[in-house]
Amino acid sequence: MEVDQMQRQCLDYTKSLFLEGFLDGQFVQLQQLQDENNPDFVVEVVSLFFEDSERLLNDLTFALDQKSIDFKKVDAHVHQLKGSSSSIGAQRVKNCCIAFRNFCEEQNIDACLSCLQQVKQEYCHVKNKLETLIRLEQQIVAAGGSIPTMEF
Repeated sequence: MEVDQMQRQCLDYTKSLFLEGFLDGQFVQLQQLQDENNPDFVVEVVSLFFEDSERLLNDLTFALDQKSIDFKKVDAHVHQLKGSSSSIGAQRVKNCCIAFRNFCEEQNIDACLSCLQQVKQEYCHVKNKLETLIRLEQQIVAAGGSIPTMEF
């Protein structure tokens, strides 16, 4: 595949992530921080997001599985996940966390468990989408091209 064709494919894929609500403008700002001095910046930040999210989702699963649920602790984990997802532009995960925090405040266990499943699902979706985007970008760079950026 030609480099310009891969770049168009990458740009189209990125646009679809915004149109489908997986990512927001924060992700573009993250991409703008990447330059020749730090060519792996986005990959590094996204990888940290994956590590943090998986740890927090495990912590949430454990916290909500206790006989006596500490809703303050659950809320603290959800707050961290919301912050992480917001910082990379993972819009759907962030939006789930907003609803999740409201149910923590109400101490609604059933709604919290439902939100946990929804957050896990949205996290898996955005993780798969971002991994695909990173692979596309790596293929472009390996072929000698530069990664196209979206303008807002």
